[in-house]
Amino acid sequence: MTGTGGEPGRSLPRLASLARRLRHALTDVVALVYLAVCAALLVWALVVTAWDDSGESMAGVIPLLATAPSSFVLFVLPEGGAMLIVSFALGALANATLIGLCSRALRRGGRGDSAGVG
Repeated sequence: MTGTGGEPGRSLPRLASLARRLRHALTDVVALVYLAVCAALLVWALVVTAWDDSGESMAGVIPLLATAPSSFVLFVLPEGGAMLIVSFALGALANATLIGLCSRALRRGGRGDSAGVG
C-alpha cells in the first residue's frame, strides 16, 4: 500500500524528463536568437537610461514589451531597477522556453515524442 504521495522513486524520472525538455527548449536555435535579441534590448535600454541626464528615459519599456506577457506578471514586484531586470530576465526565460517548445514541435511535425528523436 502506498501513501498519498505515491511511489517515492517516481518523482525523480519526472524531474529528469522535465529538466531534459527545458534544456532542449532553451537550447533551440530560435529560442537562443530570441534570448540574444532580448539581451541586446536590455543592454541598449540600460545604456540609453544611463546616458540620459534628465532621468526621464522610457527606454526600459521596450525590453519589457519584448518579453510580454510574462514580464508584466512579474512587474508587480517591488519597485526598483533590480526588480525590473529580474522581471525582464524571468519573462525572457519563460517566453524562450515556450518558443523553443513550439519550434521543436513544429520541426518534429507528425512524429510523436515517443520515437526517441531529439
